[in-house]
Amino acid sequence: MSATLSSEKTAAALRRSARVSVELLLVLLIAAVALWLLGRTWSVVWPLIVALLLTTLTWPFARFLRRRGWRPAPAAALVTVLFLLVGSGVIALIAVPVASQSGELADGVVEGIGRLRDWAAGPPLNISDAQITGAFDAAVDRIENSAGSVVNTAVTGVSTVFSGLITAILALFLMFFFLKDGPRFLPWLGRQLPGRLATDVPVVAERCWNTLGSFVRSQAFVGLLDAVFIGIGLWILDVPLVLPLAVLTFVSAFVPIVGAVFAGFVAVLIALVSNGLTDALIVLAIIIAVQQLEGNVFQPMIQSRGLGLHAAVVLLAVTLGGSLAGVVGSLLAVPAAALMAVIWNYLREQLSDPLEGPEQQEREPEPAPGGGPDADAPVPA
Repeated sequence: MSATLSSEKTAAALRRSARVSVELLLVLLIAAVALWLLGRTWSVVWPLIVALLLTTLTWPFARFLRRRGWRPAPAAALVTVLFLLVGSGVIALIAVPVASQSGELADGVVEGIGRLRDWAAGPPLNISDAQITGAFDAAVDRIENSAGSVVNTAVTGVSTVFSGLITAILALFLMFFFLKDGPRFLPWLGRQLPGRLATDVPVVAERCWNTLGSFVRSQAFVGLLDAVFIGIGLWILDVPLVLPLAVLTFVSAFVPIVGAVFAGFVAVLIALVSNGLTDALIVLAIIIAVQQLEGNVFQPMIQSRGLGLHAAVVLLAVTLGGSLAGVVGSLLAVPAAALMAVIWNYLREQLSDPLEGPEQQEREPEPAPGGGPDADAPVPA
């Protein structure tokens, strides 16, 4: 005979489920409001995020100078100037060789287009010159008919470039102030918060800072691996502009997915117009192989160790971020997941019951995902 359901237990379970559902809805509502506010203030938040990423990259040099007796302002100014010089040098490494060989590249592009037309005219496509000319004329007519949309696209592109320039300038100024006044932030923050928050928030902020630094350093290392392996392949095949292409590969590694596609497209195009179709296909194969190793082996392993995240979490975070917010979402997905893991781990530490007996002696505390604490670490507002 089957047992009958208890009306009291059923009612209690329903009440508890309803209470948990209401609490989850409130949490989701707060998260939605926070995301809405983030979107409304994105013009300020984005330069702040870029400045934080740049500060994590340049802070070790500023810390070295400060420990050698430099004042905060001169140390921050010197590091900022050196960063600008290095950035200008990277741009020069890409622009100067390209400009010096632009004539040869232009001739190679024309020759490559001619080869493509000859290939299309033969089997199996058998496309005649009249068909190619007709398609070209149709494309020109379509462009002329959609002049308004082209103008709008151009205006949008100019606006995007201008917005990017403003973001870069703001980020540089913020980076200088973060390098200069960053170590003062945590003590100041502790004095402004009441009660237990005065201890909890600075600790979480310091752990988040260490985690963010681990992300930038791991991403730079992954980009360096890509640049070295792809550069060696281009050098073996005697493809021109090896150094600019390697630098471009390193820089583009900080923009997941799109950056790798763009750098690979440029490398394959240059190999095609300079060395021919065979070498271009070999370069494409090298890039695909390196990107597969980087995306499926190197990056998950390095970032999972540096950020305290499982490799599968890293892959899922990049996929989710890209689907939600495109390139920016892919760029920020991994550090955002790592920061959420830091906050979650700290909450678990505070909400867990203390262990008693032998288990407490055997269990060692887990380190912060970003490494040990740094008393001088600038955790800017």
